[in-house]
Amino acid sequence: MKRNNVRKRGNPKASSLSTAEEYQIHTLANGIRIAHKQVPYTQIAHCGIMLDIGSRDELPHQQGLAHFWEHMAFKGTEKRSSYHVINRLENVGGELNAYTTKEKICFHASVLDDHFEKAMDLLADITFHSVFPDKQIERERNVILEEMSMYVDSPEDAIQDDFDQLIFPDHALGNNILGTAETVNSFGRDHLYEFINHNIDTERIVVSSVSRLPFSRVIRIAEKYLGGVPHRTTDRKRNAPVIYTPVRLERERPIQQAQCAMGQPAYSLLDERRLPFFMLVNLLGGPGMNSRFNLSLREKYGFVYSIEANYTPYLDTGFTGIFFGTEKKQLNKSISLINKELRRIREVPLTTLQLHQTKVQLMGQLAMSEESNMSFMLMMAKSILDTGKVDSLPEIFGEIEQITASQLQEIAMELFDEQNFSYLTFLPED
Repeated sequence: MKRNNVRKRGNPKASSLSTAEEYQIHTLANGIRIAHKQVPYTQIAHCGIMLDIGSRDELPHQQGLAHFWEHMAFKGTEKRSSYHVINRLENVGGELNAYTTKEKICFHASVLDDHFEKAMDLLADITFHSVFPDKQIERERNVILEEMSMYVDSPEDAIQDDFDQLIFPDHALGNNILGTAETVNSFGRDHLYEFINHNIDTERIVVSSVSRLPFSRVIRIAEKYLGGVPHRTTDRKRNAPVIYTPVRLERERPIQQAQCAMGQPAYSLLDERRLPFFMLVNLLGGPGMNSRFNLSLREKYGFVYSIEANYTPYLDTGFTGIFFGTEKKQLNKSISLINKELRRIREVPLTTLQLHQTKVQLMGQLAMSEESNMSFMLMMAKSILDTGKVDSLPEIFGEIEQITASQLQEIAMELFDEQNFSYLTFLPED
């Protein structure tokens, strides 16, 4: 199944702040929450089971085990072979997928709403009743090792993975979600069961659904396939990173273009400065072609094909990074141009017009992100797990309207000081 490290796609994701006008929540007796948004204009049902378990919950010898579980969940259950898992929804034109992040594992599906119950049955089965056959473990081990090689061969992906280690040294947040070749080669069925039993907590599981089905029917189906899951809690504790020292590191790689990553830790998901900081990152290097970095490095000087700034908040910390590739001879000039924009955002407050335009752009991105029902379904599950709620667009827009130029400047002075940045550079071999 696909690996979806949210930060990997590069630009700040509007969907990570997306919102809901109406949604409903029901809690089963075992603590699993059912969240549903009913939309009248679609025949497609999107549903998923999201668990508050990710790669940061792994012990050192377990690196990559959460992602390994994600893969192995599709390889056979107590009542289905891997063939029947794969074909259960494909045969009716549906899609089944999964992803692992630093803090979450999610199994999700999209089908015609006539097949919603079939999708919920399958998702519950692979989440709670996988049997991890030994032969499939060996096959999937090789698949994951190939996946690791694919990312190593992609320098723009590899540098982001390696940069995590600089920002979060000696902490699980700095580890590669895929793990290492050594750890992946060590995994067996017992390791999977041990990891699941230690981390699974039914009160930290959300079943999310977006479709035209009434909530009452969604509850009945969820109760049928998930109501029998035993109530379980865990005493697992997550420790926040406590040490950060800026690091500058250069590595030679067999590549044609220099790759550069620069950044530092940032605000947590629960910090009240998260939204204004997200707006700043969007202004500097978001998906818009009018971002300051893009206008300078690409449009004015032609130094880069693409440049991105992103912000990934976790529950107890966060991360901001700037990533780009350029010719080796233009590397230092590109860094100087980035630092020039960082100084400008620190020293020159936005004008009234600039502030208004920045707010309007972000609000437009957020509104458009809500058009994707699948993205909304995934966001709803994550938001409920992290904060216990899903804010409405008017609520978010109200918060955006309250942001001031002086507030943005204070945040920029704190988090956009290049003296506090770590730098990782991949240079072409001579």
